[in-house]
Amino acid sequence: MPYYYTLGNIPHKRHTQFRKPDGGLYSEQLFSTEGFSNDYALLYHVHPPTRIIQTDEAIDVTPKIAEEKMLKHRSFEGFNIKPQNDFLKSRKPVLTNNDCTIVLAAPQIGTKDYFYKNADADEVIFVHEGGGSVYTQYGELPFSYGDYIVLPRGTIYQIQFTHEHNRLFIVESHHPIRFPKKYLSRNGQLMEHSPYCERDIRPPQNLKTYDEPGDFIIKTKKQNQLYGIHYGHHPFDVVGWDGCCYPFIFSIHDFEPITGRVHQPPPVHETFETNALVLCSFVPRLFDYHPQSIPAPYNHSNIDSDEVIYYVDGDFMSRKNVTRGMITLHPAGIPHGPHPGAVEKSIGAKETKELAVMVDTFRPLMLTQAALEIENPGYIMSWAE
Repeated sequence: MPYYYTLGNIPHKRHTQFRKPDGGLYSEQLFSTEGFSNDYALLYHVHPPTRIIQTDEAIDVTPKIAEEKMLKHRSFEGFNIKPQNDFLKSRKPVLTNNDCTIVLAAPQIGTKDYFYKNADADEVIFVHEGGGSVYTQYGELPFSYGDYIVLPRGTIYQIQFTHEHNRLFIVESHHPIRFPKKYLSRNGQLMEHSPYCERDIRPPQNLKTYDEPGDFIIKTKKQNQLYGIHYGHHPFDVVGWDGCCYPFIFSIHDFEPITGRVHQPPPVHETFETNALVLCSFVPRLFDYHPQSIPAPYNHSNIDSDEVIYYVDGDFMSRKNVTRGMITLHPAGIPHGPHPGAVEKSIGAKETKELAVMVDTFRPLMLTQAALEIENPGYIMSWAE
């Protein structure tokens, strides 16, 4: 999905001899998507990336489904997820289907003693609180509040935080995360009407090559099983790479809102898409400027999708009792809209300072046990006069 980029040292031609200073060959690795038919990157390792020396028994990490079918508006207090030291143990799936899993996490340390790879899903990690760096074979990705960290499936990474107070909203997608097609030219460039451009995409930096033998464990998730796979050399032994498939960061603060004379529908906030969901960014913006405009969103029915909103910061004039880190789920099949009094109250307002992330899934979501533990009871009745 990102534009072409290169870092470190690579040979003039792909699939040709590329030798080390001692005369040995570097080991080329093709990191490709959709077989050999879509975006890819070529990485050059000091050692072959295939030297497995040990494997551990798999651990079942399947989300514990509490409600498979339901037709009710729900609300969850995301900040009630308790902090944990370990990055993987801190990740709590709250909503899931066969296309994606939505996860909340409050990690305190990171992945100091292991590496992680999601072999099933692309990951989008939204940083609500905290900061630090993601370390990958491609280089380093420093992150902070408001960043979307986009990690193609199969990316090996470690994540470290600068302090222990961190809050993450994570989308694991079994379909490739892409820039929306409506923003792209025929040749793949983000066009003038796009709310962001290539200048806003932050690729990896500061590539370091680790030529270290030892026992390096990569905890790899595949089909909801977590496998411990041990390698005989440090996985970050890459001397250079190039291509269009690599992890990157985009900040929600760099999303340029699209406004109009009357209320604009959610697709104007679209940031990423897959075949099974869209991810949108609601950012501070001027309200509609028709003299009779109503800034509050109109009542609407999600006929074809479940709507999830993760509230980040600011004032949400269409909802009552919104807290930071709250999640609302409005399932397909019944209409929803502003809470009572919100429409009249919004008239005459000039701007909003809201910050939120929305995920619309095209197939129904299931609730996990972790979601029920942080649910706000009675949310469905909050539209009662």
